[in-house]
Amino acid sequence: MLSRICSRSRFSPASPEPWLFVGLGNPGDKYKGTRHNVGFEMVDAFAESLGISMGDLHCKAIFGKGLVKGVPVFLAKPQTFMNLSGESSGPLGAYYKLPLNRVIVFHDDMNLPCGVLRLDPKGGHHSHNGLKSVIYHFRGNREFPRLRIGIGRPAGQMDPKVFLLQKFNATARERIDVALNEGVDALKQLVSEGLMETARWFNSQQKYKHIRSRTVPE
Repeated sequence: MLSRICSRSRFSPASPEPWLFVGLGNPGDKYKGTRHNVGFEMVDAFAESLGISMGDLHCKAIFGKGLVKGVPVFLAKPQTFMNLSGESSGPLGAYYKLPLNRVIVFHDDMNLPCGVLRLDPKGGHHSHNGLKSVIYHFRGNREFPRLRIGIGRPAGQMDPKVFLLQKFNATARERIDVALNEGVDALKQLVSEGLMETARWFNSQQKYKHIRSRTVPE
């Protein structure tokens, strides 16, 4: 059963500044395992790796918190449905008074091959409705990092909306599972070593993975 958080967490001036990780997706069993929900899956994989319970309800999100080498990390899965993700992520960032460079949004990306990841310090929405909502509720500010999770593009004339709400086939599912593990490792390093340093080596590794993936059928 989810419990509600009613009081503000406080940190002493000497405490490391927290990170907020927000995974985008749609709530409910109907959408579990679909391409559009890989942001949720990344949050769950990170939480599981650290034994963090996602048992709270906070700012319209399923919420959990833990520590990575002494640094507080907040995890959130907005339950507003994808197109209204900002209704949760905006208030969460404001609640903890975090600068946007400490808020990382995980989301699916059709512009990357399936299973390829990329860490970006900022960017636009690229027609992703979840990101559009997040940017809107950050008062138009796009200066927040993202972990983009490649899901590939639909084949032929398939409607992208249908593609996003389909589950992965066996080959794609295997790629995504590998990617989730790689993402968890990168996020742990990011917390301890910083975004830019982590992004440099991680994106370089993923670039070569990108090249290899072109020769593997979806």
